[in-house]
Amino acid sequence: MHSLLILNGPNLNLLGTRQPEVYGAETLEMLENSCIQYAQKSGVQAQCLQSNHEGVLLDAIHDARGKHAGIVLNAGAYTHTSVALMDAIYSVEIPTVEVHLSNIHAREAFRHQSYIARAAIGQICGFGPQGYLMAIDALIQKLSQSSDIT
Repeated sequence: MHSLLILNGPNLNLLGTRQPEVYGAETLEMLENSCIQYAQKSGVQAQCLQSNHEGVLLDAIHDARGKHAGIVLNAGAYTHTSVALMDAIYSVEIPTVEVHLSNIHAREAFRHQSYIARAAIGQICGFGPQGYLMAIDALIQKLSQSSDIT
């Protein structure tokens, strides 16, 4: 069984209490459990990690090489600032889908820039927690096309 890494960045540990009008009422634990269960039903494993520290996210991407077939990444605010995360995605050559709970393109202008999108195979935003499940589906489809998942 192949594995996906579900990686969440800064402030996502506050889901459910942080601006629920923007990010919803679902907690990070609920979101992670949904991803794990959905992945299992789809025939893959999912491992979840959240960190507020850029270096921890970088290490997780590096460590994913040889361990995970794909990455679902919500880099939070690092999306708009981190060339290092972009470079890490390029470096490990693991298909990555960028996810955001809110529609970053309908928000403040500084959120329209995504360094992650340059390295990702796609971006899903504005669909709330459902976006993570869409990203899992997209990765499974992409990986099956390249024979990485059979």
